[in-house]
Amino acid sequence: MAIELKVPVLPESVSDATIADWHKKAGDTVSRDENLVDLETDKVVLEVPSPVDGVLKEIKFQTGDTVTGEQVLALIEEGAAAEKPAPEAAPKTAEQAKPADASKEAAGPGTRDPGPGKAGAAEDLSPAGRRVAAEENIDTSKIEGTGRGGRITKEDLVKQQRSLQSAATAGPGSRVPGPGAARTEERVPMTRIRARIAERLMQSKNSIAMLTSFNEVNLAEVKKMRAAFGEQFKREHEVKLGYMSFFVKAACEALKRHPVVNASVDGNDIIYHGYQDISIAVSTDKGLVTPVLRDAQDMSFAEIEAAIDDYARRARSGKLTLDDLQGGTFTITNGGTFGSLLSTPIVNPPQSAILGMHTIKERAIVENGQVIAAPMMYIAISYDHRIIDGKEAVLFLVDLKEQLEDPHRMLLGL
Repeated sequence: MAIELKVPVLPESVSDATIADWHKKAGDTVSRDENLVDLETDKVVLEVPSPVDGVLKEIKFQTGDTVTGEQVLALIEEGAAAEKPAPEAAPKTAEQAKPADASKEAAGPGTRDPGPGKAGAAEDLSPAGRRVAAEENIDTSKIEGTGRGGRITKEDLVKQQRSLQSAATAGPGSRVPGPGAARTEERVPMTRIRARIAERLMQSKNSIAMLTSFNEVNLAEVKKMRAAFGEQFKREHEVKLGYMSFFVKAACEALKRHPVVNASVDGNDIIYHGYQDISIAVSTDKGLVTPVLRDAQDMSFAEIEAAIDDYARRARSGKLTLDDLQGGTFTITNGGTFGSLLSTPIVNPPQSAILGMHTIKERAIVENGQVIAAPMMYIAISYDHRIIDGKEAVLFLVDLKEQLEDPHRMLLGL
């Protein structure tokens, strides 16, 4: 019996999705709960698992197609088994076996072996790749795939075709650029997520009266606490004690004392939130996402670190849900993980402020009349000047600085 594989019901905020990649092709055996296709929305990548064991009978949409909620993506023949390819006949003589052996030797070490039963690299092609290869008559056996699991993507084939065209147009006697002198260009469409990020950033820049204030913080005491208790913390809680949990806790305490920084604008109204839902910026291959630590004011250091670790792993493997990303009253982003010394982060509407962390550098400072080296970090707050005055933003940063320079204050709620 044929079972329909459908697009999941999409949330109200998501109108459609784009097929990012099929992990199976028609005729393949599939297992119940095995991910068959990735759907990319404006915010997350959704996996669509098989509802039954069987064979993927028919694929109705290809990579790059746009689909809507509950559309039928494919048909699965429940309980069926894929037909096994007929075994290849063994060579009758040693002489007949030589060409196969010679071709294997010619491939050289490191060449991908397609394995028994595969027609060269064709089995490793994505659906879009198979279509392009067939239309352009491209030999795929010499192309290294850059897709998931070594699959040859449409982009790999386009690059190969351009390379061949460039060689052909050069002609005999033409000058061939040396290594590093090639002037190549490639045009690729934005992913749905990247396009949505671009849209949100432009919305923020065009709708908010944004201003950024800076300060610096001496993290010597935080560093001492991490050195003194880091190993015990990891043994007890099975998670590393990072800097981010200190900043989240300090931000929650400062937001309680400066509630307008935790507020949002709705038309001509200001909405003050009696809780701190902290969005944490996480970098992925597809762009920056901001999963939310809900009720962060009630979380322990260990709960914060565990939640951030979980979000980071799921973000990079495309496992975040829409619920993970929605909401948030204040954002923290850490450009310091990439070496950023200073930046002006962009507010994530409808939030009114964002805190930027940066790299820690040993710098000379004056303390008690003495010049000493200290682990210093520049911190920045970008804010919506329509509702947050410069005084509030600066006092928030000073509050944060005082807590981080004496971490016992935040533990005591001071």
